[in-house]
Amino acid sequence: MAGQKVRVGRVVSTKMEKTVVVAVERQRIHRLYKKPVRRKTRFKAHDVNGVCVTGDLVRIQETRPLSRDKRWRVTEVLERGVTAALPGDAGAGSA
Repeated sequence: MAGQKVRVGRVVSTKMEKTVVVAVERQRIHRLYKKPVRRKTRFKAHDVNGVCVTGDLVRIQETRPLSRDKRWRVTEVLERGVTAALPGDAGAGSA
């Protein structure tokens, strides 16, 4: 669809069902001091299948309001985050 905003960011939280929090970082030059300034914005995005994990690099797209805070949806996982294997996981060497 035309006119919808698209952002790329990292998943910072997956504690809600079907919702992830994505931090989008942008860098601008300060008008007076001419130094780079980093700004971080957090968006709540709809993750239908629950495939995102913390640390994933994802592409999100603007959509209609899905809840009070949720106006974005995850369209694609660009890069998988590194997740540590927990003891007792299936396939972790226990037979």
